[in-house]
Amino acid sequence: MTAPADPFALLHPGVQYHLANTLRWDGLRPTQAEAVGPLLRGDDALVIAPTAGGKTEAAIFPLLSAMADGGWEGVSVLYVCPLRALLNNLQPRLDGYCRWLGRSAAVWHGDVGPGARKRILAERPDVLLTTPESLEAMLVSTKVDPRVLFSGLRAVVVDEVHAFAGDDRGWHLLAVLERLSRVADRELQRIGLSATVGNPEELLGWLQGGFAGRVRTVVAPGIAAVGDGAAGPAAAPTDAPDVTLDYVGSIDNAAQVIAALHRGEKRLVFVDSRRRAEELGAALRARKIETFLSHSSLSAAERRRSEAAFAESRDTVIVATSTLELGIDVGDLDRVIQIGSPQTVASFLQRLGRTGRRAGTARNCLFLCVDDEQVLLAAGMLHCWARGWVEPVVAPPSPRHIAAQQMMALCLQEHQIGANTWREWWGDLAVFDESAGAIMAHLCAEGYFERDGDLLHIGPEAERRFGRRYFSDLTAVFSAPPEFLVVAGRDEVGTVGTDMLVEEVEGPRVLLLGGRSWRVTHVDWKRRRCFVDAVDSGGKAKWSGFGMGVSYEIARGMRAVMLGENPVGVTLTSRARGVLADLRESYEPAVSQRGAVVTLPSDTAGRWWTWAGTGANRTLQASLPGVIDPRQRIDEKSMRLIPGLGPLELGAAVAELAESGAWQMPAVSRGALAGLKFSVALPEDFARETLGERLRDVVGARAVVMEE
Repeated sequence: MTAPADPFALLHPGVQYHLANTLRWDGLRPTQAEAVGPLLRGDDALVIAPTAGGKTEAAIFPLLSAMADGGWEGVSVLYVCPLRALLNNLQPRLDGYCRWLGRSAAVWHGDVGPGARKRILAERPDVLLTTPESLEAMLVSTKVDPRVLFSGLRAVVVDEVHAFAGDDRGWHLLAVLERLSRVADRELQRIGLSATVGNPEELLGWLQGGFAGRVRTVVAPGIAAVGDGAAGPAAAPTDAPDVTLDYVGSIDNAAQVIAALHRGEKRLVFVDSRRRAEELGAALRARKIETFLSHSSLSAAERRRSEAAFAESRDTVIVATSTLELGIDVGDLDRVIQIGSPQTVASFLQRLGRTGRRAGTARNCLFLCVDDEQVLLAAGMLHCWARGWVEPVVAPPSPRHIAAQQMMALCLQEHQIGANTWREWWGDLAVFDESAGAIMAHLCAEGYFERDGDLLHIGPEAERRFGRRYFSDLTAVFSAPPEFLVVAGRDEVGTVGTDMLVEEVEGPRVLLLGGRSWRVTHVDWKRRRCFVDAVDSGGKAKWSGFGMGVSYEIARGMRAVMLGENPVGVTLTSRARGVLADLRESYEPAVSQRGAVVTLPSDTAGRWWTWAGTGANRTLQASLPGVIDPRQRIDEKSMRLIPGLGPLELGAAVAELAESGAWQMPAVSRGALAGLKFSVALPEDFARETLGERLRDVVGARAVVMEE
């Protein structure tokens, strides 16, 4: 019997030489070794390894070998990332690997200027690093011929694939890849990279899109990823991390703790919003702590300045939203600090994985909670993590608005599309379900398309809705409220929402952005620009937004904590223990080992304590209109019942729902539709159904009614 080939020996000789002599590696890491065979065979693959586990190299070394052995020419590999900063961070490294074989890697995204783009079109690199939005822009651009640029395309690497799959950017990416495959006239090898995933086989099947019949391989040596979200070994290294949960009571107190702890070390602090990032950054700077900020409303130049300065410093802090959760390199990081709690285990694992990368250091995370409900959420999430549970990655259901966007984008790409043949561009991709024909008919009826025999052209309504700057609004599937560019002298600082410029203030209007205060000197309403001068203090920060809600599993983790369980392997400070003791006393009437609890006081409306998560509670509210008061904001723990409801009426209604399974959609207001980009291009009932399906959790709701 022939012994299996050494993976190192399967690589191109030039790659072997530089691994040994340039990088001075004495071998491949387990993930890299296991990836070589499947990727050289051309399998679609999902490569799973801890953060900093060498996933990029696991993909690129076999692809470089295939490129050299197969004589691939032009742009043959796309490397897709969710963040521009991650692309900027990766490009020098990937270009260095490409240079080993006389190849090159370049980056193309919204911050790349016209000169660099012209060079890419003229001297096509072998590896092109980009975002889904930039891919879409290239396909519809009048300055790019995609059939020339992508004529040699062979493979696509999707980094942080779980970050795409969990929202509409993932559906958009898959639809664009289907179009690229037809532009290149070949099936594309698809390789996903992820540090955290609970359902690898399903995620890889999703990544394959309309080519799900191709051979696929999950590469995850030493990691037992959880297949269905049930308890099991976590996708993390085996060394026990240092995780501490503390309660500090306010942002100002959090700044005091951060300023006092770990002096001389590099600290990355995660917060849940841009506003909180600005407030904490200002509070740290007031304490003379060298502080940098990173969030989506800062200009690209400001973010790059912060990340570069932070990477080169030692005794410093960077405060970030989820922008630094993914694998952007900010140098040798000593500590991760979390204000409050992320709402998912997967997010926590990403953040925890930023530490412990240097020899002799351990992974660590300090939670600083500013109110008692944050303590409860953090403890519940950590309880799930300690059990080894991690969320399965599930694509949002019913992406009908993405179907509408893709129909218009394809027409821009091809200048016209066949009224009876447009479906062929996407094959069996799940974006185009049985509603696709009705969506196309609506677009034609409403003037988004004009018909000329069997051909369709972009119509006046599409021009009116999306035509600004040559349909730039069609290239991104996420909605952002209108914001004003903040300019100090010649420098762009970032953006702020309209609210900050129209609300009444006494005296000068002072903004907080980039952790600094700015006095507004002039607002150009037509060009949406806000001109400012720096001042010492007094700025305010504010952006609109909303949370995604808490899942059934995390809510059940919170319930377990209220029933007396502490997350294993987590250090609770005396302050955190005190808050948990008070919470347990407060919630004692609302939790039971036997199941959900209903309180029916005689003088006020009763309350149903489900501990089932936001989606499940929304579903129960919609499905039991005669039981649950519709005039309330739903949370993950409980719902207010209709006043005067008795136990017999409640029991009968719940039993009937359990038997019938007549689950209803949560109510969706017309205002909520604005958050679903391209919803204006859908029939209103389709848009409402799409949002309703995303707001509900039938599985969690069913589990609750079966407890009764």
